[in-house]
Amino acid sequence: MSDHPVLHVKGRVLAGPDDVRDELWVVDGRISHDRPGGARDVRTVTGWVLPGLVDAHCHVGLGAHGPVDADDAEKQALADREAGTLLIRDAGSPSDTRWVDDRDDLPKIIRAGRHIARTRRYIRGYAHEIEPDDLVAYVAQEARRGDGWVKLVGDWIDREVGDLAPSWPRDAAEAAIAEAHRLGARVTAHCFAENSLRDLVEAGIDCVEHATGLTEDLIPLFAERGVAIVPTLVNIATFPRLADGGESKFPRWSAHMRRLHERRYDTVRSAYDAGIPVFVGTDAGGTLPHGLVAAEVAELVTAGIPPLDALAATTWNARAWLGRPGLEEGAPADLVVYDTDPRADVRVLADPRRVVVNGRVTA
Repeated sequence: MSDHPVLHVKGRVLAGPDDVRDELWVVDGRISHDRPGGARDVRTVTGWVLPGLVDAHCHVGLGAHGPVDADDAEKQALADREAGTLLIRDAGSPSDTRWVDDRDDLPKIIRAGRHIARTRRYIRGYAHEIEPDDLVAYVAQEARRGDGWVKLVGDWIDREVGDLAPSWPRDAAEAAIAEAHRLGARVTAHCFAENSLRDLVEAGIDCVEHATGLTEDLIPLFAERGVAIVPTLVNIATFPRLADGGESKFPRWSAHMRRLHERRYDTVRSAYDAGIPVFVGTDAGGTLPHGLVAAEVAELVTAGIPPLDALAATTWNARAWLGRPGLEEGAPADLVVYDTDPRADVRVLADPRRVVVNGRVTA
């Protein structure tokens, strides 16, 4: 045995939506479904157990004005951990957070490298800002730097148009996505509006963030191609405030943002009904605080997604999508314990009793 404590986790272990077990063991920081021989000084934890929650759209190391230092990035990661988020897909960050990988008390991060945006068409200090001729090269660079993902900014306000507009010509997107796939990376894109989506999906995109512009004619295309969405509804809630702030200068954009906000729940429910994979992401970092995963799951339920499927979108299904294990034999012991059944009421997620990271009880 190592210096990891042996844990005996008892109660209701939700290894899958219908795979409920009475117990599991944690030995040397890993999960075992068999009692270890010769175990001494065993610590017992009881309750309803889930694999560590997933935030599939998060930005560790990003602040309101760009990269933050390691101390602030650590605080962000700790806030996520205390909320039960133990696996993060970092959907774009200008900070080097590889040091997190050396910490066995922090969430695991799957990085998408730095955002790739059109020149002067994104938040200052966040992204590589380039022109279409350079897109393939930058996608290749970030594919090599990331952990199997690349993040494009698919649309943003065009000041000359006064509204949201696509960032990339179709041929540039096709070539860039093909290059990412050649290098073994998947590609996702920030998209608020309607008019960037068809080209990106037909170009082979793997996922779309926010996806507020999904319409009835686009939903079948997403479903047919298996393109996932991460709605980030806790972020979409800020659209009215953003619209108010831009009203005098960009009234067309402001009106558009309000329309996208007004139909946000219908959009998500229609996507779910069509069989589009939907995953939980908060868009924490930048201007939103970390630790909002429970609020995002509750928002999916408000949108009309059944509670069990909303729960799966931050646990079993999300981990499978990202290629990371849950509560399987031999997996890292990243789990969260609750007082009551989160399948019955997802609001339970906001109040974890215990958080276990790599076999150690941290909260």
